[in-house]
Amino acid sequence: MELVAKGPVLSKNPHVSEPVLDDVNKRIIEQLQRDGRMSYAALAKVVGLSEAAVRQRVQRLLDTGVMQIVAVTDPLSLGFARQVMIGVKVEGDLRPVAKSLASVPEIDYVVICAGGYDLLVELVCTDDEHLLDLINDTVRSIPGVTATETFVYLKLAKQTYAWGTR
Repeated sequence: MELVAKGPVLSKNPHVSEPVLDDVNKRIIEQLQRDGRMSYAALAKVVGLSEAAVRQRVQRLLDTGVMQIVAVTDPLSLGFARQVMIGVKVEGDLRPVAKSLASVPEIDYVVICAGGYDLLVELVCTDDEHLLDLINDTVRSIPGVTATETFVYLKLAKQTYAWGTR
């Protein structure tokens, strides 16, 4: 016997959301992933809507948190010579530790995960002394953190934000 969840059943589950991306929204997102500065007029031509309709759709995607439009910088050119990923092991509830780590300005990425580590944390800092201070005085001093392992980035071989929308 096969069970298939249909409309009302899905909407009652707080972990399942209604799909918000129609084909036009997907094409808008894909274009903005290629060029976040693309004008509404240019987007309108690509997706076949009016400029006003595209502007409204983009605003809705931003307001609902489906996408963000941001400037991505090169940390090295801004004086951040050291980037690392830190694997963090935690005792107890992971969420307060993740929240504490997320509040640290030098940490730009916090993921609760399964596997050898409970959390993965990306840290950007100016030099090794800065890194030592952050690991020793900040990350390892958070209640619940039991162990860390630091992976120093030697070279960033690929970083992309254009993974599409499926």
